[in-house]
Amino acid sequence: MADPTNISPAGRANRIAAVIVAAGRGERAGQADGPKQYRIIGGRAVIARTLETFLSHPMVDTVVVAIHADDKELFEHAAGENCERVITVIGGPTRQESVRLGLLALRDHAPAKVLIHDAVRPFADGELLSRTIETIGDSQGALPTLPVADTLKREAFGGMVGETVPRAGLHGAQTPQGFPFNPILEAHEKAHLIGRHDFTDDAAIAEWAQIPVKLVPGSPDNVKLTWARDIAMADQRLKTLAPSFPDVRTGNGYDVHSFEAGDRVTLCGVAIPHSKKLSGHSDADVGLHALTDALLATCGAGDIGTHFPPSEPQWKGAASRIFVEHAVKLVRERGGRIANADVTLICEAPKIGPHREAMVTALSDMLGIAGERISIKATTNEKLGFVGREEGIAAIATASVIYPGEVPE
Repeated sequence: MADPTNISPAGRANRIAAVIVAAGRGERAGQADGPKQYRIIGGRAVIARTLETFLSHPMVDTVVVAIHADDKELFEHAAGENCERVITVIGGPTRQESVRLGLLALRDHAPAKVLIHDAVRPFADGELLSRTIETIGDSQGALPTLPVADTLKREAFGGMVGETVPRAGLHGAQTPQGFPFNPILEAHEKAHLIGRHDFTDDAAIAEWAQIPVKLVPGSPDNVKLTWARDIAMADQRLKTLAPSFPDVRTGNGYDVHSFEAGDRVTLCGVAIPHSKKLSGHSDADVGLHALTDALLATCGAGDIGTHFPPSEPQWKGAASRIFVEHAVKLVRERGGRIANADVTLICEAPKIGPHREAMVTALSDMLGIAGERISIKATTNEKLGFVGREEGIAAIATASVIYPGEVPE
């Protein structure tokens, strides 16, 4: 904030300050989660969003926040770095008194105009602030409002309708309300001295003090968060508008096994007659081994050897679906949902095509996903390398898993 002692007279005539009222307890919103100005909407505290609007406005020089005596740590945590950019004062037992104390804190800063705003209106935008500021005159205030749209009824005895109140010319008042600084401070001081503490907003005090107040178009988005339901709806609104960065992770796996004497190979959980078999500590299913590594990679859980060391005799001849199902369990324990799995088998023989459907069915059962989310492909190595010489089979697998939350910044 600028140094008030280093402002020229011309500069002082154009200075604009703001008082943010944040000392209330918010009983109507419930107290289980603390005062409503510190509740979280869209991942940030209500008051943090309100402060950002005023601190980022090019015409606002100084911001004072009136907080409750018990909320110092709450405010510092919510405001973060912006805590150093504002003046904080301890508010009073009423909104009116908190505003007065906030205005007194601005007296040495000598602003020409002041905006007074409720912290629990986090959706006021820069255009609303500008309209309000531009309407404030040397002796005139500015009040953002919306015309009343609902039909109004006056209640009679016993909860009965007494009469319909004509809504022509009726407006709902919003904040920020803007005033020339000295007149509104004098009005608050006068009300305080004579014990008038019943004003519901600053425009009412201005009216009482005979300060003219001009209506300014308000904003339908500029809602006041009064009830717990208001806070929940604000949170949902921000989550809907906010860009989403879903936590989608992709893991890759590669495995290779050589041939040895035998009469069948097991690939992707299916036994296929062949003139040789694959050599390995387990059933040597290269497709499932590669897929296991791909799944483990999505949650940083190491590789297949970490969980099933080949040095342990209990895994000798074991069915490799055990490894896949273990990886699936780890993924699900972390809240992951498997989106798809893709396995490419690289071999000259046997032919994979006739067994693809059975392989997809086996993987669907292991992974708990539909067959349409599983791809099994086969290719040769064009007679090149150990695969081309029919010395073994290799496999590459890719798995995509969606985890709860979003990708962190």
